[in-house]
Amino acid sequence: MEWQPDEQGLQQVLQLLKDSQSPNTVTQRAVQQKLEQLNQFPDFNNYLIFVLTRLKTEDEPTRSLSGLILKNNVKAHYQNFPPTVADFIKQECLNNIGDPSPLIRATIGILITTIASKGELQTWPELLPQLCNLLNSEDYNTCEGSFGALQKICEDSSELLDSDALNRPLNIMIPKFLQFFKHCSPKIRSHAIACVNQFIIGRAQALMDNIDTFIESLFALAADEDSEVRKNVCRALVMLLEVRIDRLIPHMHSIIQYMLQRTQDPDENVALEACEFWLTLAEQPICKEMLSGHLVQLIPILVNGMKYSEIDIILLKGDVEEDEAVPDSDQDIKPRFHKSRTVTLQHEGGEGEEGEDIDDEDDDDDDDTLSDWNLRKCSAAALDVLANVFRDELLPHLLPLLKGLLFHPDWVIKESGILVLGAIAEGCMQGMVPYLPELIPHLIQCLCDKKALVRSIACWTLSRYAHWVVSQPPDSYLKPLMTELLKRILDGNKRVQEAACSAFATLEEEACTELVPYLSFILDTLVFAFGKYQHKNLLILYDAIGTLADSVGHHLNQPEYIQKLMPPLIAKWNELKDEDKDLFPLLECLSSVATALQSGFLPYCEPVYQRCVTLVQKTLAQAMMYNQHPDQYEAPDKDFMIVALDLLSGLAEGLGGHVEQLVARSNIMTLLFQCMQDTMPEVRQSSFALLGDLTKACFLHVKPCIAEFMPILGLNLNPEFISVCNNATWAIGEISMQMGTSVKQQTGDGPGAEMQPYVGMVLPHLVEIINRPNTPKTLLENTAITIGRLGYVCPQEVAPQLQQFIRPWCTSLRNIRDNEEKDSAFRGICVMIGVNPAGVVQDFIFFCDAVASWVNPKDDLRDMFYKILHGFKDQVGEENWQQFSEQFPPLLKERLSACYGV
Repeated sequence: MEWQPDEQGLQQVLQLLKDSQSPNTVTQRAVQQKLEQLNQFPDFNNYLIFVLTRLKTEDEPTRSLSGLILKNNVKAHYQNFPPTVADFIKQECLNNIGDPSPLIRATIGILITTIASKGELQTWPELLPQLCNLLNSEDYNTCEGSFGALQKICEDSSELLDSDALNRPLNIMIPKFLQFFKHCSPKIRSHAIACVNQFIIGRAQALMDNIDTFIESLFALAADEDSEVRKNVCRALVMLLEVRIDRLIPHMHSIIQYMLQRTQDPDENVALEACEFWLTLAEQPICKEMLSGHLVQLIPILVNGMKYSEIDIILLKGDVEEDEAVPDSDQDIKPRFHKSRTVTLQHEGGEGEEGEDIDDEDDDDDDDTLSDWNLRKCSAAALDVLANVFRDELLPHLLPLLKGLLFHPDWVIKESGILVLGAIAEGCMQGMVPYLPELIPHLIQCLCDKKALVRSIACWTLSRYAHWVVSQPPDSYLKPLMTELLKRILDGNKRVQEAACSAFATLEEEACTELVPYLSFILDTLVFAFGKYQHKNLLILYDAIGTLADSVGHHLNQPEYIQKLMPPLIAKWNELKDEDKDLFPLLECLSSVATALQSGFLPYCEPVYQRCVTLVQKTLAQAMMYNQHPDQYEAPDKDFMIVALDLLSGLAEGLGGHVEQLVARSNIMTLLFQCMQDTMPEVRQSSFALLGDLTKACFLHVKPCIAEFMPILGLNLNPEFISVCNNATWAIGEISMQMGTSVKQQTGDGPGAEMQPYVGMVLPHLVEIINRPNTPKTLLENTAITIGRLGYVCPQEVAPQLQQFIRPWCTSLRNIRDNEEKDSAFRGICVMIGVNPAGVVQDFIFFCDAVASWVNPKDDLRDMFYKILHGFKDQVGEENWQQFSEQFPPLLKERLSACYGV
């Protein structure tokens, strides 16, 4: 007997569906409560499917809504549906997939895939065969509805469909889909391609077996009049480029010709899919040889795609010039991610500074507030990657166009020219240099353009050439650029303020101490902006101030500068509550300022320190409550704790010994013990950075905790979490050095006595990491430094392992600048060679090379090197030494002979 609804029940459900379309919030709340009540009745879901599939007298939105509520119930409680209810729903879906209404068909399709993804593909064996059968129906609605459902299932369950679990249905489905590429209805053709497209990236075997048919069928649809079909054809070719480029190469010439046309398609969605082709091709090794002959056509097309469309200009309020007084709405503000502290070393010929994360990705985008990917962004990204592939070979195709664009009377075209110039900055820098003396002044002039969107893109493009600007005499370009950029920071338009602030931060990073003469002028502007900016740009302003502090360092520590900068920062600090996420960028900014001001920050340090400790304590307490009663408490946002730990690191680094009294009066060591064991890697990463900084600043408070801390450090020498491992390694090295010196002063013991018990906990991990293939450079360097430092303090324990690590040790430290860390590590190696000279014999050439990397070691270290080199030479004898040193590269030979007379 088939289930039938009760008339009264049906009216109740219909009333509920009508009410739920009401905009009134009180009604909405009542609807929610009523839904929860009705969900207690097992056959409530039968009513919902009945309204969707059978109640043709109702209007479509109500029927569709009934299906969507049912879909949510399936998502939440399908496992509790009685079998009779589940079967009724499944049968109704399949019987009505051909409903005359496209909205109802689509709703049923969504319902089917939701049931399928609840593990029902296995227990609903007739689903796929029935849907595939229905494709053959003479009735268009049935064919289209089944295809719509199949497309959704392919999107949601592509991996399962290509597995043995279901007895490989794709072997039947894919050939079936391919037949429909020739169907007379564009909607059906489009579904068919979309279904097959789901299996390209996963390289489904059934598709690989039919790959040539697939590609031929795509080519046959190349000129299709339907834009949705063209879009799916382009998408397929882009994915095939990544997965089966071998099958495309024979046809590449015609594919490129096709994509050149499609990138200019009147339908922007098609053009965008086609434009992705150039981005993907640029990543293929074959790009250069395939595209060389086509640049002459491609470059103008990409450049043309870089103009703002009319719709962009409307969305960006391109005609609104002044909006600085309009407050920001919350959705204007993208979530920001705090980069936890990673300790890195300085390299020869370049800065490696504290802030750069090991897995750092550059992400400079011009107008990412419109964070939707569009043709303009895709074209600019493609030009950027192609500039990196072709370098200056791109310029003959670009320069003739650029002249016309940059000086064009129409601002939209001029703006796109400035974007082009910025997009090629990285790849074509060499070839652009001759034109920059003329272009940079023109761009600086564009900073005063009457259109805000021109001013903002000029900020971005100039920042891409900041490196060159800084390499010229300051009066030529740096000074005029800085003067204009500072005016733009105070622009009346918020987008320009934002672009100028970001550009200025980039300029600060490049110019570093070149900015010192202008500090007063810069600070006046940044502080003035404090009173002017709305919420979103304030966050970017903090970054510009923090970067300034990082760039000029201790030069900021002048009473007049402190007087300008600190009052507005502290005012903000007092204004923000502990729960306010705006604390993140402010804490990051203060961390940089504290490190730069050093003792100049002393008057402000106490409240800042206390608050950081409170933030850590609050977060830990909340995490504990949540772990004990997850149903009653919310999980804390641990970023508060991470940012606070990083600011404490900044204080310890900036204030050095002065931080001692603050630590003495707080329970930070107890909190740190908890943070070091947190489940979240970023919390541990920041804890170990702070531990290292406190070890350097006030070891007397760290020392009593060493016995508890060392085993935790040992456990975290796991290169799976690179940054955690890196900071733990660094902290171990700092602790070794302090243990060594503090023991020497107190007792007459050998320095290693106190560190000895811990060597076994950490050394095996360190040796393993330094020998691992593909370990990031920063981690290798820190590991080498720490092994050297451990060996300096405990040579008897570490030296026997010398042969296990000497070669990677030497190669990883040869590029590091002369500094304290390198000094202590090399002393350690020398002491260990004294204990175990045999350990270095096989790799002695690497040791020689590492010694030669020193520019000027301290005298006593130079003596240590001298003794080892001459000892080795005397031991092997003159003739053998001659033979050995024949293998040296000429430069190494020269340096060793000049510095050490060997």
